[in-house]
Amino acid sequence: MERTKLDLWVGAFVVAGIAAIVVLALKVGNLSTYNVSETYQVSAHFTNVGGLKPTASVRSAGVLVGRVTSITLDATRYEALVTMTIDKRYQFPIDTFANILTSGLLGEQYIGLLPGGEEEMLAAGSEFKKTQSAIVIEELIGKFMFNKASGAE
Repeated sequence: MERTKLDLWVGAFVVAGIAAIVVLALKVGNLSTYNVSETYQVSAHFTNVGGLKPTASVRSAGVLVGRVTSITLDATRYEALVTMTIDKRYQFPIDTFANILTSGLLGEQYIGLLPGGEEEMLAAGSEFKKTQSAIVIEELIGKFMFNKASGAE
């Protein structure tokens, strides 16, 4: 009887441990549940998306307001077209800036929204007109090195 009780407790702890690992993996992989029933879809063009990935977060003032749903190449403009869903609770003016930002120095990339001052709000299917692409560290280092080399002469 004692052995069965011990086996039951060990089994319960193993199941709890596996559940904790699954939750941790979802959080680290940025795949935590974001089940908002009411959303609207907007898009933005960027010249460079860097390491932005689908399911990346869309934030305004540090608050999660949506998720990136797809990243494709617009063959007519030769720019990246990023489609995202925004929670309907959050409405943004049509002159909102969409910036690709990095959390920390080498952290994950996300889209940061900086609201403008217009009265008219973005509707479903709208596009952000004002965007700022990702900053590529390799390009910055190259520019710095080139400027240092040319300034030394």
